[in-house]
Amino acid sequence: MTNTILITGAAGSAATGIRPLLRQRGHRLVLHDLAPVPDPDPSSERVVTADLLDEDVLGEAVRGADVVVHLGGFSRERPWSDILAINIDGTRAVLDAAVRAGVRRVLLASSTHGFGFWPIKELSTRSGPRPDTYYGVGKIASEALGSLYADRHGLCVVSARIGTVQAEPSGPRQLASWLSFPDFISLIEAAAQLEEPGHRVVWAMSANTRRWLPVTVDPVLGWEPRDDAERYADRFEADAYGFAGGAGDDNGLVGGAFADDDHPMGGIW
Repeated sequence: MTNTILITGAAGSAATGIRPLLRQRGHRLVLHDLAPVPDPDPSSERVVTADLLDEDVLGEAVRGADVVVHLGGFSRERPWSDILAINIDGTRAVLDAAVRAGVRRVLLASSTHGFGFWPIKELSTRSGPRPDTYYGVGKIASEALGSLYADRHGLCVVSARIGTVQAEPSGPRQLASWLSFPDFISLIEAAAQLEEPGHRVVWAMSANTRRWLPVTVDPVLGWEPRDDAERYADRFEADAYGFAGGAGDDNGLVGGAFADDDHPMGGIW
């Protein structure tokens, strides 16, 4: 089914990677970002250049969308004021705009960094938040906002705890955390078909052999990833990802380098 999809953070690498495949599948895209969006296709894409907190422009961009894919915000650690203003308040602004426009379906880009201080070997689907950074705190806050707006306003919200979205894994850790572009698109399409209100959480990684958690299929959402990073495993040294059941950095934590002393909380890195 063809959908109109609003993508915030459309100039970022994840959005840039999925746009061609979404176009090939016949979807119409509204691309929102303050930064220039590379190579827009005027036949199927409309670019909206604005800050997330410009409510009038955001409201116009949301109007008529079948689903909002919220990728906007900082993608790494920043000072608290930046995370609060853009990642947290920006998420609130997107959800408010969806409510005002009568758009019921929203996919929020959460992150595994909301759970970054969990040892990989101890992580489970019941693990509570253990953010590794202010960035991780912002992602937990976005999930809480998604839950609130689903309950208050009857939205269908999916919080996708994304590992790493790339065309291919670029390091041994991503043999566990990789989310392929086709699997991400199938998740977006599943979110676009939701009818039952509520907040759903998905560990958004492909069906990787070394995935930190088993694939579980929500019976309402129905998303099931297909790709497996294992086909790229021969690119990396075997002893670099020796954790049982998953790939990781030397500290053995879900957050990897985000949770080490070389990456200070509130720094810019």
